[in-house]
Amino acid sequence: MAPFPGRGASVATALLAFSVVLAGCAAAPGAPAGPGGEEPPATRGAHASPAPTSAETGATAIPPPSPAAPRPKELPRGGSELFPAYRLVGYSGHPSSPGLGRLGIGDLDERITEIETQGAAFAAGRKVLPVLELITVVVQAEPGPDGTYRTSTPDETIRQYLEAARRHDGILLLNIQPGRSSMTEEVKRLEKWLKEPDVGLALDPEWDITDQQLPGAVYGSTAGEEIEAIATWLNGLVAREALPQKALIFHQVAVGVVPNEAAITEHPGVEVIKSADGIGSAGSKTEAYALLTAGLPASIRPGFKLFFEEDAAHGPLMTPAEVLALVPQPEYILYE
Repeated sequence: MAPFPGRGASVATALLAFSVVLAGCAAAPGAPAGPGGEEPPATRGAHASPAPTSAETGATAIPPPSPAAPRPKELPRGGSELFPAYRLVGYSGHPSSPGLGRLGIGDLDERITEIETQGAAFAAGRKVLPVLELITVVVQAEPGPDGTYRTSTPDETIRQYLEAARRHDGILLLNIQPGRSSMTEEVKRLEKWLKEPDVGLALDPEWDITDQQLPGAVYGSTAGEEIEAIATWLNGLVAREALPQKALIFHQVAVGVVPNEAAITEHPGVEVIKSADGIGSAGSKTEAYALLTAGLPASIRPGFKLFFEEDAAHGPLMTPAEVLALVPQPEYILYE
C-alpha cells in the first residue's frame, strides 16, 4: 500500500489533462574551421619558418606545458558544497500544464520571489537556495510515436527556466518521468545542461514503468543500483568540468518504488536526496516520512514534498515549523 493515499489518482488526472505534445530542440552544430571544414589558413603554417631545435640553440629541451586545469566554479550563492551551508526550497511544475505544479502558473519571476519568501521560514540558521524543479521529461497518457509514454521539454523552455534561476541566484533541477524509456538514457540526454554549474537532477521513479505497465495504473520503480550508477556518472561529470556539488533528488511515494536504496553510496561531487512524496493530512504525511526515512543511509539526505491544493483537501497545509520538526530534518523542501 502506498504511504500517501490518493497520489496516483491525483497525478494521473493531471497527466490526462496534459495533452500538449512537446518537441525537443536539437543543438545547433558548430561552424567549420574554414571553407569546407579545413583548418583556417592563418593556422596552417605552410609558409612559416621552422622553429630552431634545442640542439641548434644549445638550450635544454622543455616539455610543452600541460593544459591548465579548469577553474572550479561555485554555486550561485557561493561555495562549492550544498550542505550544511544551504537549505534547498523550491517549486515544481511545467509551463504547459498548471496541474503539474505551482512552477507552471503565472509569471516565472513572481514564482521565484514566492520561493524566496516561503524559503525564509525554513532557513533555521542556514542560507536558502531557491530551486526550480522543471519537469523536463514528462510522462504521457498516450504511448506516442515511439511507444514510451513520455515526451521531452524543448531546449528553449529549459533555457528560459535556467535564465530565470540565474536572475535570482537559484538552481535548476531537471525532473525526469521516463515512462517506458530508460531513466539512465534520459539523464544522459541532458548532459549538455548538466555541465552547467547550477543545474541538477530530480528522478521520479513512480513513473519509471516496464513495457507491460501503464502510467497512472501502477507505481513504477527505479532500483537503487540504477540511481547509484547515475550518481557515479554525474560525479564524474562534476570532476571533469570542475563543477560545484550537484543535487540528485529521487522522489519516493512508496517504499517499493526504490528497491535496494542501500546500493547508493557517497560521492564527493553529488548530494543524493530522497524526497518523501505523496498527498495527505499532516499526520499521515508525518507517519509516511518516518517510514520512508527509517534507517536512511548516511549517503542519502532527507527531503520532503508538500502539495498546495491536494494536501489542503485533507486538512491544513503543514507549516514550516511542522516541517522543520520532522526527524530527520529535511534538507530539501519542495512545493507542488
